[in-house]
Amino acid sequence: MPVTTVERIAAFEGETVTLRGWLAGRRSSGKLHFLQVRDGTGTIQCVTAKADVSPDVFLLADHLPQESSLEVTGFVRADARSPIGFEIGVADLRVVQQAAEYPITPKEHGPAFLLDHRHLWLRSSRQHAILRVRAEVVRACREYLDGHGFLAFDAPILTPAACEGTTTLFPVGYFDETAYLTQSGQLYGEAGAMAFGKIYCFGPTFRAEKSKTRRHLTEFWMVEPE
Repeated sequence: MPVTTVERIAAFEGETVTLRGWLAGRRSSGKLHFLQVRDGTGTIQCVTAKADVSPDVFLLADHLPQESSLEVTGFVRADARSPIGFEIGVADLRVVQQAAEYPITPKEHGPAFLLDHRHLWLRSSRQHAILRVRAEVVRACREYLDGHGFLAFDAPILTPAACEGTTTLFPVGYFDETAYLTQSGQLYGEAGAMAFGKIYCFGPTFRAEKSKTRRHLTEFWMVEPE
């Protein structure tokens, strides 16, 4: 029996497959349990019908906590109502790890709460979309610069001096001396440009600014062509 991912599910229409992932959500309607299973490549609805599974499996599907790890075996069928065009009719269900109570509920949460639970917040559909867009932007930047003759040039993150203003440096103990988290790869990039011609730095940047606005970040990634 093939083991597949959500993004490849269309290739197995009409077949029985096994899918491994996490329970992103669940709802019930009488003799049916609708499980939203996420595996990192996408999310698919897995329909557990009372008539198609054992009583133990049907009961299990009704009480699984959100974000439990599971393995679903079932029949792949087309469904025009599905966002991805397919769903799985569950034949069997195996729990790998039953999660504790998941703290992030559908209700509104404040930024402080969500940042305290950032490792779990990453599992939400909104954060998934944001990070996939970010990854695509990074890929596109590198692809463009690489394709136009620029050399990727990695500047140090720990530096001995300021590149811009000394008031926005994060000091770090460096054995018996003081180093600083980089504000920019510019100084190293300029030296690299004199050696290779066209280069670019692409890496983390740190600014010790206490301003709490949407236009100020203490840490971000910056691309710097030279």
